[in-house]
Amino acid sequence: QVRLAESGGGLVQAGGSLRLSCLVSGSIYLNYKTMGWYRQSPGKQRELVASITSGGSTNVDDSVKGRFTISRDSAKRTVDLQMNSLKPEDTAVYYCNTARSSDYYTWGQGTQVTVSS
Repeated sequence: QVRLAESGGGLVQAGGSLRLSCLVSGSIYLNYKTMGWYRQSPGKQRELVASITSGGSTNVDDSVKGRFTISRDSAKRTVDLQMNSLKPEDTAVYYCNTARSSDYYTWGQGTQVTVSS
């Protein structure tokens, strides 16, 4: 059974930085998957903010371009999200999962990011 464990969230002032990490266990196909970081704020749908292919190509949403960077470490089985220049509108619960809905693993608990103004 695949398990996703997100960590690294917290409370930070606007302009600050956080680094989120997602540990993926139980998947023998992880290294072939395009992985993504998602976020969901109250009353809104979960949205994909960044993704990374098995080859390391990345894509980020326009709302976080130039501020967020996604990376992965196949040996450690982790997918990280470096978030800089945080804004109050980045406040959300952040999750990782595959970037294709047809391949979703069971969602983890997520990690709360709160940015104060």
